Amino acid sequence: MSRISISLLCLLLSGLATAQTCNPNIRATAPDGRFQDNADGTVTDLANGLIWRRCEEGRFGENCGRGASHLFTWREALLRAQASTFAGYDDWRVPNLKELQSLVELRCAAPAINVTHFPNTSRADFWSSSPSAYAPGRYGWFVDFASGDYDDDSREFHLSLRLVRGGS
Repeated sequence: MSRISISLLCLLLSGLATAQTCNPNIRATAPDGRFQDNADGTVTDLANGLIWRRCEEGRFGENCGRGASHLFTWREALLRAQASTFAGYDDWRVPNLKELQSLVELRCAAPAINVTHFPNTSRADFWSSSPSAYAPGRYGWFVDFASGDYDDDSREFHLSLRLVRGGS
């Protein structure tokens, strides 16, 4: 194969690898009807009343297609939420683990989230505000939106962030 053919093949395969994949035989856990677009960059989860920032931190635009994901240590994430006045609200926070897990679409991967209401979500780890029981002063919980899994790790790691408001 020529160098151009190999490059073209790699480009085509990389495009296929970035598309969300979903199993239509599994019932949706985060269906479109569960969310309401508030037309101000926020989305309300009608199941639990939480109001989410539609785009992850660092992304913006109608489909969250502009900008780039910003990465934060756990402490930086908490400070970013506290300082945010997005859409005129000043009560943004980092979601706890249970809240963040509620966004996971279990029938999909790469990303494992409802892409209609949360478009261009990075296939990455996102911080929760929940400290780990293993080492609560050094570790925090996160959700991996590539797979929908969750784990805990060092609060010094730089992860993505999606803000929420409302709830407890």
